[in-house]
Amino acid sequence: MRFHRLISIVWILLLSLFWIVGSHAAEKSLWKPVAFAIVKFNDEAPKSWNLYHAEKKGLLLLHLWKRYLLLDMKEQEVYEIDPQTVKPHGEDVEWPTSEATEQPLEISEWKERNVGQLLRVSFRLGKDGHILELQIPLKPDGKPMY
Repeated sequence: MRFHRLISIVWILLLSLFWIVGSHAAEKSLWKPVAFAIVKFNDEAPKSWNLYHAEKKGLLLLHLWKRYLLLDMKEQEVYEIDPQTVKPHGEDVEWPTSEATEQPLEISEWKERNVGQLLRVSFRLGKDGHILELQIPLKPDGKPMY
């Protein structure tokens, strides 16, 4: 009887452990590079940048020099991301979406324009700050890929 009770307890502990590990793995998402994207900072190409997308459409992660910005295309909001929470995995990066800050950055002049096979998005950081422009490829039917 004690043996069966011991096996039951061990089984419950193992299931709990797998559930905890699985839930932590599910929180992190893998972000893949956006192919053929173009980024401009004050009408010039930055020396160091990359643009990533996740499974969820409308969210982009921009690596600009040493900063990471989360762009919510639907809500037209930009969030600062702690660079220490982003982990590189080859060309991809892993970032837990639970690490997003609550307060978006102040931006102004958000503009979106469909230019044939790409979506051109530009906005100003702050009221009188720098202008950031993204050119994101579209599907042949004109809908966003990411």
